[in-house]
This record gives sequence, structure tokens and C-alpha cells, in this order.
Amino acid sequence: MMQVNVLEAKTDFSKLIRLLETKREDAITVARNGRPIVRMTLVQEAPASNRIGLWRGKYTAYQDEAFDADDEAIAAMLTGGTL
Repeated sequence: MMQVNVLEAKTDFSKLIRLLETKREDAITVARNGRPIVRMTLVQEAPASNRIGLWRGKYTAYQDEAFDADDEAIAAMLTGGTL
């Protein structure tokens, strides 16, 4: 892990990002007066297939008429009429 001071990070920001992108560094710590304050790393994005449908099969949306019974009354209160 590489450590740079704030001025160096500000001056060479693009170079530091390139070091992370090319995986020559796994993390870069930015320090002020020798004290670490920020750690820069690559964003680890989850594949879309892991996010979409995450609750499929784990959650059931109940179709309950009592739940929807007050929809018209609520719409009238909020908008002055039915939807």
C-alpha cells in the first residue's frame, strides 16, 4: 500500500488513479502531516445478475383487498379526487 501526502495526491491525482486501475497498487493512503486520513481503492461493483431479483422467492406480496380498501379515500385526500 502506497502513502502520499495531500499536496502530492492533489498534484498527481490522475497518476494515482491509474496506479489503482492498472492494479499496480491495491490501495493508496493520503496523509496530512504524516497522519493517514483517506484511503483510495477501486470500487468493487457487484455483477448485475446478483442484484436483480435478489428477493425472488424470499418475499411474497400478498393480494389483500382490505389492504387496498382505502386507496380511493387516500387519493381524494392527497389530490382532491380519484386517480
